[in-house]
Amino acid sequence: MRRGIAATALVASIALTATACGGSDSGDSADGPVTLTWWDTSNATNEAPTYKALVKEFEAANKGIKVKYVNVPFDQAQNKFDTAAGATGAPDILRSEVGWTPAFAKKGFFLPLDGTEALADQGKFQPNLIKQAQYDGKTYGVPFVTDTLALVYNKALFEKAGIKEAPKTWADLKKAAATIKSKTGVDGYWGSTQAYYAQSFLYGDGTDTVDAAAKKITVNSAEAKKAYGTWLGLFDGKGLHKADTTADAYPHIQDAFVNGKVAAIIQGPWEITNFYKGTAFKDKANLGIATVPAGTTGKPGAPTGGHNLSVYAGSDKAHQEAALKFVNFMTSAKSQETIALKNSTLPTRDDAYTAEVKADPGIAGYQTVLAAAQPRPELPEYSSLWGPLDTELLAIAGGKESLDKGLGNAETAIAKLVPDFSK
Repeated sequence: MRRGIAATALVASIALTATACGGSDSGDSADGPVTLTWWDTSNATNEAPTYKALVKEFEAANKGIKVKYVNVPFDQAQNKFDTAAGATGAPDILRSEVGWTPAFAKKGFFLPLDGTEALADQGKFQPNLIKQAQYDGKTYGVPFVTDTLALVYNKALFEKAGIKEAPKTWADLKKAAATIKSKTGVDGYWGSTQAYYAQSFLYGDGTDTVDAAAKKITVNSAEAKKAYGTWLGLFDGKGLHKADTTADAYPHIQDAFVNGKVAAIIQGPWEITNFYKGTAFKDKANLGIATVPAGTTGKPGAPTGGHNLSVYAGSDKAHQEAALKFVNFMTSAKSQETIALKNSTLPTRDDAYTAEVKADPGIAGYQTVLAAAQPRPELPEYSSLWGPLDTELLAIAGGKESLDKGLGNAETAIAKLVPDFSK
């Protein structure tokens, strides 16, 4: 296991500074500009061009700072940064998924941002998003983009079936799916086997994979079994598409929805741009967005996701100061508005939801469901808990394991990730 890096030791370390991305390999000279390296993990085709344009805008306003933009595939970035930060140095700034932030903070890889220029506008950001950027009482990231899950649906198909409003509960959704199938011939709902998407069922039944405060694993509790039972029941019945257990399940579900072959799915705002590319949503107004259906608590619940901008603790003082300035610029209301308008992603601060931004029905719709989003607990291992569940839920949905056996297996695997938690 790699040791965590203490920020004070790193700042003073000449050797590490020389090998870090913000150091001499960036082309800095004694009297030249500071060159920052930013690892961005966004979609290289749909989102990256907007960020590149903002980098140029920042450089034009800050002549003494250059930014080396590097787009790193999201599914590779966590391991790449972990390796770089624990060995020879890492980029000065990372677009860190909210689940990575406390994990890297625990290792000492991120600089605390409280009281710095990066967090000068802290009061403008949604409090639950700031909370997700914190670890052990300190803030290690500035909320950059946010997301949650919602029930997205085809208004025209719902209207054709005589359904006037989005289902409020999972039982309502099951009933609506059968009606849609009868009236239109199209399946009413297609669910995902992925653990992140199934999380809404747990929240809706007032439980979670773990109780972080009590240090207890709850994935195999009676409440969790009931929640996952509801999830499993939505793969079988009239108008309910059977579980797709192939490696291409995600694009299969997405393609079916955007082209009108299924009336509703659970999805996040990162697909807004792609929704509009489908034949079913050439008219953007046909896209319905509602909170995920409620469980037995009567309240809907969906995980809060998104990304923070975090600063590497191993960069020298000059690079850290420049990085703080860059983070402040990229998370400003003006930049957030630009990003929302260009990329159809959700801002993290209320003053960026301008009239022009909310004119996009996708953004406006997802903004209304953010209130039901549930922040993740301050647990560095939390995001990793979905790994075992991805394996087990796939087997359960595919009929290869019973619900009891699959959740039991998940409980055993999760116990290894949080060994100080009880069952």
